[in-house]
Amino acid sequence: MKSFLWYCKQILLNRLILWALFISNGVGTIYGYYWYKNQLIETLNNKPLWQIVFVPDSPTASLFFTIAVGFLLFPPTSKLWRGIRKLVEALAVVTSVKYGIWAITMILAGAALGDPLVWQHWMLMASHLTMAVEALIYIPFFTFGLATLVIACLWTLLNDTMDYTYGIYPYLSNRLESYITVVRNFTFTLTIVSFLMGWMTYFAARPQRSDHRSKR
Repeated sequence: MKSFLWYCKQILLNRLILWALFISNGVGTIYGYYWYKNQLIETLNNKPLWQIVFVPDSPTASLFFTIAVGFLLFPPTSKLWRGIRKLVEALAVVTSVKYGIWAITMILAGAALGDPLVWQHWMLMASHLTMAVEALIYIPFFTFGLATLVIACLWTLLNDTMDYTYGIYPYLSNRLESYITVVRNFTFTLTIVSFLMGWMTYFAARPQRSDHRSKR
């Protein structure tokens, strides 16, 4: 009798499912960059050009995951691209989990302080929860190792440093701005937590990862 995990694998690696993920995350990524439009323009007009890289946090995380799904659809054969694939996958895991949880927490924290919840907030919470969950679900089928996961964590910590050193973190409500030190500390802590979640899932999934690699 085939195991539950076997059936999950058949579903998650079905090419129709992968294409649906690739397209939906790609569209979400484009919409995410559009969502950051005003902040991107403000950064371009008032800050050094290099800071623009660190502004759109969630869309870039979604972009990493979209590319990672693309690599599942079309696995690279050259050593260089296999290395790039591992790094992109690790970045997809750490950033998707981190910014998925971060966005939900900020929306709910704002609501707890008195910000009204509108339909866009519910849409954002649903999409960001999906970001975090899908990244963890696909770890068994990714090829990254612990070293690339550490690099992804360091990059995300660098992003946090840029955000809260130069004030290019995602726009917050006025109520949350009053607690910016708490938000900053939570953000840095969440990066480490996201790395640990990816790391623990990585080791828990080792049997499936080995089986997946042996059949490719």
